[in-house]
Amino acid sequence: MNGWSAETADATEMHPLEELRDSALADVAAATDESALDAVRVRYLGRSGSIAAWGEQMKSLSKEEKPVVGKLLNQVRSAVTSALGEAGEKLRAAKESGALAATDISLPGTPDDIGALHPLTQMLDRAIGIFRRMGFALAEGPDVEDEWHCFDALNTAPDHPARNEQDTFFLPDGRLLRTHTSTVQIRTMESAPPPIRVIAPGAAFRRDEVDATHSAQFHQIEGLYVDQRVSVADLKGTLEYFLRELFGPDTAVRFRPHYFPFTEPSFEIDVKSRALKSGEKWIEVCGCGMVHPAVYEEVNRARSDTAYDPEKWTGFAFGLGMDRLAMILFGIPDIRLFAQNDLRFLGQFAG
Repeated sequence: MNGWSAETADATEMHPLEELRDSALADVAAATDESALDAVRVRYLGRSGSIAAWGEQMKSLSKEEKPVVGKLLNQVRSAVTSALGEAGEKLRAAKESGALAATDISLPGTPDDIGALHPLTQMLDRAIGIFRRMGFALAEGPDVEDEWHCFDALNTAPDHPARNEQDTFFLPDGRLLRTHTSTVQIRTMESAPPPIRVIAPGAAFRRDEVDATHSAQFHQIEGLYVDQRVSVADLKGTLEYFLRELFGPDTAVRFRPHYFPFTEPSFEIDVKSRALKSGEKWIEVCGCGMVHPAVYEEVNRARSDTAYDPEKWTGFAFGLGMDRLAMILFGIPDIRLFAQNDLRFLGQFAG
């Protein structure tokens, strides 16, 4: 190799690899920018570079030369690699220093726009936090449902208006977009025996005419509590606590008899609070009631047992519209504002 051998080499004679190392280090030192430095790297350490070529020639060396040249080759490669790294750091530091020096620190800065949670997300988080403090666990279910979970299991008759295609989004395969998150209550009872205490936040879908107070997609939190000796007093205490935590301790709460197929007795709830823009006006905020025994019986049929024996277990259920609560709490006049992504509107809820 270049006329050099371990047997014939003079002690003071420089090995070609050492000459290659010195040449590479000189080229590294002469590189004035990152592009030139990268060219040096390719010339010496690239796949077709000078140092790589020495590695290819190792196979032709004698047994005596291989350990000597191999050790020297590793030292040369390490030295060149280290020099390239150090030079690269110096060039990058000089470049950054030059860029910083060119910055006029007397110029005014560009303010960052700080984002915020959507008002509906804020409403959901706030409501969930209150119910979690009362011991309710979160439960989830699919947006696309079947008629049994959405209607039959909830004691909704086949001729009920909600089951009409004019009111519900049906899919070609017979499934539908859930009209309420009560479907999650049924799925929870299917999968777990009592006692249970859950809330089911999520989207619901109905074929409503879109206007200032109606939307084809809206958001709910529905709750279910099943245990022994659960009464209307438990229902009232739970929801009165929630509404006063949400709207303020001076909020007046009124229960009115109503009808829902899946609860008996059933109620609608109104609130009145000086803290709200509506002042002393009663506002409807919630539907609720004691779970109908027919719901337990339908769940038992699905489970093939009597886990939810209506003679042993009682419970209550409720449904709260998050869009409506947010409109009341934040004084929002039009439900369509939630979906329009107008920064002038959303920016009011930042910070």
